[in-house]
Amino acid sequence: MITVVGAVLTDDLDRPRTVLAARRTRPPALAGRWEFPGGKQEEGETPQAALARELAEELGLTAVRIGAEVVAADGGGWPIGPRHLLRLFLAVTDDQPAPRDGSHDALRRLDAADLDSVDWLDSDAAAVEAVRRLLSV
Repeated sequence: MITVVGAVLTDDLDRPRTVLAARRTRPPALAGRWEFPGGKQEEGETPQAALARELAEELGLTAVRIGAEVVAADGGGWPIGPRHLLRLFLAVTDDQPAPRDGSHDALRRLDAADLDSVDWLDSDAAAVEAVRRLLSV
């Protein structure tokens, strides 16, 4: 199973109110859809190290604090087809995120009420309810 890590990049680890969504530019089948930023965990990497690396590559974030894992109802992650598993982690940064490697063309801060306003990738859409429960109203 290949692990894909994603950041629920929020404004506060203890009382999150907003999360950052990133709009994909590639591959063509995913272009225009939104995701929690992140990517594949490499062999020998912890999920947290993979997430920090991906956030630096994709959004130019160098000062990231990674918090608790956001889990599915079964206590694990979310399947992405038969070979991949999405694991999400809360994260905060004092840096200003900006699309950097060409994989995203827009970023949006969303509160609980706005989570349904973007067209999430199917794998990320499955996790939206778990994220919504974490956001303080």
